[in-house]
Amino acid sequence: MCLVHRTVDLEDIKLIKNAMKMTVNDVLLGVAQAALSEYLERRYGEKEKKAGEHESKRNSSNMLKEIRLRACLLVNIRPTTGVQDLANMMAKGSKCKWGNWIGYMLFPLSLALHDDPLEHLRRVKSIIHRKKNSLQVLLTFTSTKILIKMLGVVRAASLTSRTISNTTMSFSNLVGPTEEVSLYGHPITYIAPSAYGHPHALTMHFQSYMNKMTIYLTVDPTAICDPHQLCDDLEESLRSIKAAVQERNATQ
Repeated sequence: MCLVHRTVDLEDIKLIKNAMKMTVNDVLLGVAQAALSEYLERRYGEKEKKAGEHESKRNSSNMLKEIRLRACLLVNIRPTTGVQDLANMMAKGSKCKWGNWIGYMLFPLSLALHDDPLEHLRRVKSIIHRKKNSLQVLLTFTSTKILIKMLGVVRAASLTSRTISNTTMSFSNLVGPTEEVSLYGHPITYIAPSAYGHPHALTMHFQSYMNKMTIYLTVDPTAICDPHQLCDDLEESLRSIKAAVQERNATQ
């Protein structure tokens, strides 16, 4: 496995979130969808220079439509979310819960090249809105919990792995500390979580820390040979979406 990361400004993401009236998760999904579209188009879409610009773009769009890419989105359904004070968590009768209650939803990414980068956000918002109104996340959490009690951890893990194996990638966004954290006097510059052993060639982790957002990719180099280029595409997609939002606000 290959691990790479890139750090971007969290304020840029919040600017897009407020302008588009969506959540940070929605923005990150839209950025990831735009970046993957560019990355896959560059890698697999052999542009025919002899054809006109319109014809080349149409061929690339048709190629992307044939790619079926589905992400497994990990969702924490714990009633009390965020980073809680340790004193509150230790207090008797506290409603703060230890650990996460993890469910997941299957999200089909719509790969395409758009003249307007905001179209990626609109499509993500439309799909994720339907997913949030369904019981998919709650059912996956509840069914896994029942399987663990009835069949044990090994069987439950095997069945969950079979389900996740039918998706292409994993996606996770974690809320981190808003203030600087130090360990034995050494300040932590960034936090980069990851996972190992799951059946995916690509895992995207987004971790906020202070006023920054770290994009952390876990990739299989046999499937994604240039993960740093994918990081570049993620960063460029965020910039282009931010520029489109600012241009739209300026014309209103």
